[in-house]
Amino acid sequence: MKGAGPKDDLRPVRRRIARWKVLLLIGVAVLLALVAFGAYQLKMNPAFGGAPSGERLARMQQSPQWRDGRFENPQPQWADLRSAWMRFLFGRASPHAEPDVPIPVVRTDARSLEIPPASGLRATWLGHSSALIEIDGGTVLIDPVWSERPSPLSWAGPKRWYAPPVGLDALRDKVDAVVISHDHYDHLDYATIRTMATWRTLFVVPLGVGAHLLRWGIPEARIRELDWWESARVGGLELVATPARHSSGRFSFGPRPLWAGFAVIGARHRVWYSGDSGFHATLTDIGERLGPFDLTLIDVGQYDADWPDAHLGPELAVQAHRRVRGEAMLPVHWALIKQANHAWTEPGERVLAAARCHAVTVLTPRPGEGIEPTRATPGRPWWPALPWNNADEAPIRATEAGSPSHRVHGDTCSGPPAAQTIAPHAGDRP
Repeated sequence: MKGAGPKDDLRPVRRRIARWKVLLLIGVAVLLALVAFGAYQLKMNPAFGGAPSGERLARMQQSPQWRDGRFENPQPQWADLRSAWMRFLFGRASPHAEPDVPIPVVRTDARSLEIPPASGLRATWLGHSSALIEIDGGTVLIDPVWSERPSPLSWAGPKRWYAPPVGLDALRDKVDAVVISHDHYDHLDYATIRTMATWRTLFVVPLGVGAHLLRWGIPEARIRELDWWESARVGGLELVATPARHSSGRFSFGPRPLWAGFAVIGARHRVWYSGDSGFHATLTDIGERLGPFDLTLIDVGQYDADWPDAHLGPELAVQAHRRVRGEAMLPVHWALIKQANHAWTEPGERVLAAARCHAVTVLTPRPGEGIEPTRATPGRPWWPALPWNNADEAPIRATEAGSPSHRVHGDTCSGPPAAQTIAPHAGDRP
């Protein structure tokens, strides 16, 4: 009997190689199928929005903020992506990152909105960054999000902690203008905008955002797109887009739109909304050109040390309020959904602590509670007393121009908030 030759010894190896080739081909095919399915979803799922083109794209490209095929911040953003991903995958959030008791929401109906504010200015915070501003006879709805999840998928994404304090139908004939700060899902909500398609209200948005609105049924005639420092007249109000330090994008095709804050200027009152923003040098310019403001609505929550330029955070929010020359400050971008690992009450606590250092008036209405800033009376926080990290324990220090070695230095108070805080209602802390 002859012994096995070299070719016979290689047969098992060749069979294994052949099997691996088949598995590799199957894997590649599955991956390509997933990519194709994802591309199909991006194109067919309307929640992803539309892509700017034609005159809209040409106007974007003419903006001073447009560089190298996209919008850029004059002060670049920095993030420690590796650390952020490690903490996302393996880190632990605060045990109080979400509430375990119902939030005391004030339900608002159409009848209560029919009564005009005696002072001429009323703000109703609706949770996160959504707010209704009644000012000198006009009404502006800011970043309305009514969906259960601010996401392109109904089953994925952070779930809101309470239902909207007011139904959209109650606002149908009330709102003169809808202001959108940028196109992230927690500020531009597909289902909410689709519901408004039959309204008569105008939409005032940053450059490029109109492409989303157009795809969702908003007529071009009802869209006003603005670059920074540009303005639109809506009745007796002037709406001015102001600089912000942030980003945009909905995983959709095409160039990404601009982001902005907004000043709302009436005959007797002025309000400024920061939009989502990190700390930036233009805040002083906003105050000098458009202030002082009777009320500011400023991004205070959903922050992290690994991405300190994406959001102001509590302490720098108070600094921003002072720079734009605000009178009363209403903290927004908190207390509705979880987007960061801090305790859900922490933004409110830290804002009050920082405000105490600088004698800043902070208004803390419950979601859905209308307040008149010039008539607000002292009260106590409506949220429960939970453990939270102060500014010394968990500092949020923005970079000056995108370099982690050069940080913004702001005066902060690291202790607990003062016993006496400014709020529109009295009562014991829960």
